[in-house]
Parts: sequence; C-alpha cells; structure tokens
Amino acid sequence: MAGFAIGPPREDIGGPGVAPGNTLRKVSRTHRLELDDQTLREWDAVVLDSGPDGIVLDRSAFYPGGGGQPPDHGVLLWGGVQTRIVDARKSPDDVYLVPLDTDPLPPPGTAVRGAVEDERRTALMRTHSGLHVLCGVVFRDFGALVTGGNMEPLTARMDFNLESVPPGFKEAVEDACNAELRADRRIDVRSLPRDEAFRLPDIIRTATNLVPEDVKEVRIVDIVGLDQQADGGTHVASTSQVGRISVVKVENKGKGFRRLRIAVGD
Repeated sequence: MAGFAIGPPREDIGGPGVAPGNTLRKVSRTHRLELDDQTLREWDAVVLDSGPDGIVLDRSAFYPGGGGQPPDHGVLLWGGVQTRIVDARKSPDDVYLVPLDTDPLPPPGTAVRGAVEDERRTALMRTHSGLHVLCGVVFRDFGALVTGGNMEPLTARMDFNLESVPPGFKEAVEDACNAELRADRRIDVRSLPRDEAFRLPDIIRTATNLVPEDVKEVRIVDIVGLDQQADGGTHVASTSQVGRISVVKVENKGKGFRRLRIAVGD
C-alpha cells in the first residue's frame, strides 16, 4: 500500500522524552502512543473490540482528531490481510479506529501491526506547529487571542479577536512567522498538574478556556521563547521543521474578528 513501509515487530515502542497526557484525555483502554512519541509510525497491538463503532486497540498511535487537527489515516495488518483506517475518533472511554467499509474487521484478541500514513501525519504536524507560531506572533505583536481555527494538511485558518489591523498587517505577520521558523526554536511537550499548568502566564491562548474541569493533567506545548499553551495535538520537534508559512488571506469576520488563512510549504 503506497505510503507505508511495514517492518518487523520492534521493541522501541513509546519513546522517552515526551510526557504522556492530553488536555482532553480521560482514562482509556487504549494507550495513546502518539502522545508518548510523536515520531512513531509503526507498532504492534492487540484488538480489544471491533464492531459497528470501529476497532479498539490496546495501543494505538492514530491521533483521533481534536483541537482542529484532523485524525490520522493508516492501516492494520493481520493474518495476511490489511484493514485500511480512514478515520479515528475519541469517546469518553476509548479510541475507535474506523475502517474502510469494504475491508475486513479483525476480531477481538487478534495481534495486529499498525502503521500511520506518514505523509499525512507529518504534514499535519508541520501545519499544527505552524499555527502555534502564528498564534504566538499575533499574540506577541498585536495582543490578540484565538477564537477559532481548523486545519488540513499544509493549509489552515485561525481566527483572532482583532478589532482592526494596521496597513501591512498581512506581510508583517508572514515575515515575523518565517523569522521564527528560521530561528529553529525547540518545541517541547510536557504534562503538568492542572493547578500548576494554570499558573503559567498566558497558558490559555483562546478567548474561551476549552480545557474541561475534570481534566487533572494538562498537556503543554512550548515553542521555547515564543508560545506556550495547553494543547492535545501532534507537533514537529522545532520550528525549522515547519518549513515556510504564507499568509494567503486576511478576512474580516465581523466586528472585532479577523481570520487568517495560511499555507505551509518547503
């Protein structure tokens, strides 16, 4: 299948250095490998459940979507056949992998080899980190908070509570973002107890705090020296890995709101 290089089972699952956690995660039967190691693309797992709602694994690196980042796609290999995964979803208890409706379902207890589509995930990681750079620049230079956002691979939008924009705003934001990418700032991920996390200055960069009250550990994404905020998505390791940001358009979305559309390139 194009986009996948499936190797033999390996032992280096998980990876050190990145604390587990998610601003939206509760206790789940599925261990979220992508939160331990955002570079992981292949792993071994066992099917816990399968049915109309999807497939539940004991371990999964499929990001199930959230915070504006779409879910991963990929494949499960088992018993000499493949099941293509075209969607992934969170529930309060589990991560459900949604197969292509014409592909077979592995029954509970089946050992599978999972693989995330690398090109899509990497593009989404670059885009997500690029949005954090954009957020940091607009907050630093214009004092604006985020009111909404969404992304697809290498293209995205972000909305800000900006009353007005000065002449040259689009070009100034683009230049400032790309200066931060060239600076090759490290992007660190860690989890903190809720009380400790909320003592960090400006940790919530949205106009409304979206972290549920029952979340006791908050996952922090820190673009060192630029932007630090609660976030549950996947990211590259440094700003230089984003590539280049183009601010494609600035739209007026009503009194006090501006939408910036960006493209991410090499």
